[in-house]
Amino acid sequence: MAKLGDWIDPQPHGIYVKPADIWVDPARPSPRALVTHGHADHARGGHGTVWATRETLAIMETRYGPQAGHPVAYGETLAMGDVQVSFVPAGHVLGSAQILLEHRGERIVVSGDYKRRADPTCAPFEPVRCDVFITEATFGLPVFRHPETGDEIDKLLAALHANPERCVLVGAYALGKAQRVIRELRDRGHAAPIYLHGAVQRLCDLYVELGVDLGELIPATGVPKAAIKGHIVIAPPSALNDRWSRRLPDPITAMASGWMRVRQRAVQRNVELPLILSDHADWDELTETLTEIAPKEVWVTHGREDALVHWCQTRQIKARALALVGYEDEDD
Repeated sequence: MAKLGDWIDPQPHGIYVKPADIWVDPARPSPRALVTHGHADHARGGHGTVWATRETLAIMETRYGPQAGHPVAYGETLAMGDVQVSFVPAGHVLGSAQILLEHRGERIVVSGDYKRRADPTCAPFEPVRCDVFITEATFGLPVFRHPETGDEIDKLLAALHANPERCVLVGAYALGKAQRVIRELRDRGHAAPIYLHGAVQRLCDLYVELGVDLGELIPATGVPKAAIKGHIVIAPPSALNDRWSRRLPDPITAMASGWMRVRQRAVQRNVELPLILSDHADWDELTETLTEIAPKEVWVTHGREDALVHWCQTRQIKARALALVGYEDEDD
């Protein structure tokens, strides 16, 4: 009797779908690739042909140049060999998708990265019933329980309003997090211009091109200090403590990341205002998702695999860690 999912071959550098002769999120250039989303640890350059959402392909082209890409809409089903392939929203960043693979009467979902919180910059996660759910576990420990998004944005705005002679410099991952922070600020009524580091500008421009309204954005480089007082500046986390930040007016250093739950990470980065804002599911969201989907097996790609595997096993769900390489914690 065939083993459940034996037509899927998880290898250290990616997930190979044998009857379709295609890889999912391969970590090295591959002739044929299905890509879940645009973060660099999932979307590499150099593939022969790529199938992804329109938005993910646009992100890849912005980062790597022209792609031999085939855009796939959410809900569209493709026949690849004897496998039916569908893309379903993952709620992680703009264009992110879970990939549903159907073959031999079995349904396997490769979730990529995902979150369950509302995000005004991307389509929300859609649970899909399946036999095997391939999940991340970036925040796969019970200590990781993310607070309400609105409360964290209110902390940011309170710091800004309490310090009109300073600016607030927010470190945020250039793809997804930066745009989400901006959009969340707009939705809380912050209509003032937001200043951007150059490394964030390109992807913000792309989000706007793809229909996400981010309001007035101004490049921060070359702007006099006095003009930035009382404003928010968004930069990649690497810029928080480098020479670039010294040109800003006495910045309050903030960072938007799920890792800000770990106090030592904030201390190591000299973060004055930690903002616990993640684009990944927390522990409760991971376990609630598995309960809702009710798969026969759970395969864990990366993160804190052991705890999530143990949680599954105590509930009589077969689970294993895949130990894939190349997936990073990111600055989330």
